Amino acid sequence: MKKLLFTLLSLTLIAVLAACGSDNGGNNASNAAATAGASASPSAAEPVTLVVGASPIPHAEILKAIAPQLEAQGIKLEIKEFTDYVQPNLQLAEGELDANFFQHKPYLDDQNQKNGWNLVSAAAVHVEPFGAYSKKIKSIGELKDGAKVAIPNDATNGGRALILLAKNGLITLKDPNNISSTKADITENKKNLKIIELEAANLPRQLDEVDLALINANYALEAGLVPTKDALFIESGDSPYANLLVTRPEDKDKDAIKKLAAALTSPEAKKFIEDKYQGSIIPAF
Repeated sequence: MKKLLFTLLSLTLIAVLAACGSDNGGNNASNAAATAGASASPSAAEPVTLVVGASPIPHAEILKAIAPQLEAQGIKLEIKEFTDYVQPNLQLAEGELDANFFQHKPYLDDQNQKNGWNLVSAAAVHVEPFGAYSKKIKSIGELKDGAKVAIPNDATNGGRALILLAKNGLITLKDPNNISSTKADITENKKNLKIIELEAANLPRQLDEVDLALINANYALEAGLVPTKDALFIESGDSPYANLLVTRPEDKDKDAIKKLAAALTSPEAKKFIEDKYQGSIIPAF
């Protein structure tokens, strides 16, 4: 009888110990799963960094304004500023940038064709009305015969400048709507204007040397000029030269680029552009 009782007690103790061991194993498995989940979360939540090339004004300013909006979505903007129109596309094509923001479509198309690139637009953001500036005259009626007129030397902005001169009656072009117009396309120049082609970024610094200079709004703003106040004449708001967010075709549909495009065309971005630039920069959305 005592042996039987001892045997039953032994079996009961073994069962209890086995059950305890089973519980610990289950807890360990649960703990392991929880630990694995915890370690996976931080990497999933790590921010994505986008390196974006931009002209200092207004492009970099607009990007800085929307940076907090993107940061809340897990995207960190690294803004690389350029003062020329060549490097932003070159570095994007070579993979040193994720996107750039400085140019309009005619310029992008021209650069793609000349360099064999296939860079694409991800969003149209704003228009920078092109204007004519002078330190020597206060109206185009004061422009003398043989006056020096400086325009950008790149193909698309040069054509854009000639079109604006034609719209204001200073010259006549074969086709007043041809954005690829050159000086060779001028059919009439009553004032015998001496049209000088210069690097776009240098035009504000040449205002003391010429009678009139046609300057992109970003370079005008950088030089302290206010297009809506200082320009003798300026493009209208229906200009087709909207500035674009540009990227490589394989990156256009990536989540981070889509979120950047959405932020640049958001109500917050529109309000910033309208409030800060007071018509000198016009939202294109």
